[in-house]
Amino acid sequence: MNDKSLKKRPGFIAFLDESGDHSLENIDSTFPVFVLSLVLVKRERYINAIIPELNQLKLKYWDHEGINFHSRDIRKKQGAFSELVGRGTFSPFLEDLSNLMTTMEYELFSIIIHKEKLTKKYKQADNPYELSLKFLMERVVYCVNKRNVTALPIIAEARGKNEDNQLKAVFFDLISRGTEDIPKEKVQQCQFTIQFEKKITNIGGIQLADLCAYPCGRYAIDPEKNNPAFDIVQQHIYNKEQNTSFSAWGMKIFP
Repeated sequence: MNDKSLKKRPGFIAFLDESGDHSLENIDSTFPVFVLSLVLVKRERYINAIIPELNQLKLKYWDHEGINFHSRDIRKKQGAFSELVGRGTFSPFLEDLSNLMTTMEYELFSIIIHKEKLTKKYKQADNPYELSLKFLMERVVYCVNKRNVTALPIIAEARGKNEDNQLKAVFFDLISRGTEDIPKEKVQQCQFTIQFEKKITNIGGIQLADLCAYPCGRYAIDPEKNNPAFDIVQQHIYNKEQNTSFSAWGMKIFP
């Protein structure tokens, strides 16, 4: 892509992924939260740095770049990552991945819904996915309006046709109506779009969002527990404007 054609595309891209499930029934006591994380990247940096760096790391440890950096598979040392255990290179891989997550240029927005607390506080609790999307978009809208961004494509991991259609409906309702805290005129200053892609498409930005989501959930469950992965990703949490309003901090734990 030449510089001229690049300028015609939106200057930023956002990638969306989740950790945990959004059901309020049979809540998993070991991970009683739902996390929705979005990473915001400059298109130019994504093309010239993030994608090449992710692929270089994959090719350092495997013979192709088709490996999907899925947080759960890495934690469980399963799939392609079990090969690293057998070769004795799992620890060096984790160190390289941690270094890459530290140095890559991205901004993180993460909403964590504590489902047990939500059901105790509200008799008719909102769907955690819808609730987290609202909180997330309020913060993203604040950020892009501050920067005069006029268009932002959001790429989300597909969850299934019905689930994706439900989320689309909530997303576009939010765009058309705004929220209690951000009027629709503010939301519509930026043209938001959303599209869903399956994990098999191996999109680096979605993998980046996935790697950020789980550590944020663990932090919300126990902020005092040692959490090296969160120590890394928290450096990327959006807080550039130094504003004291609700939307200045890119991370929210609710309730």
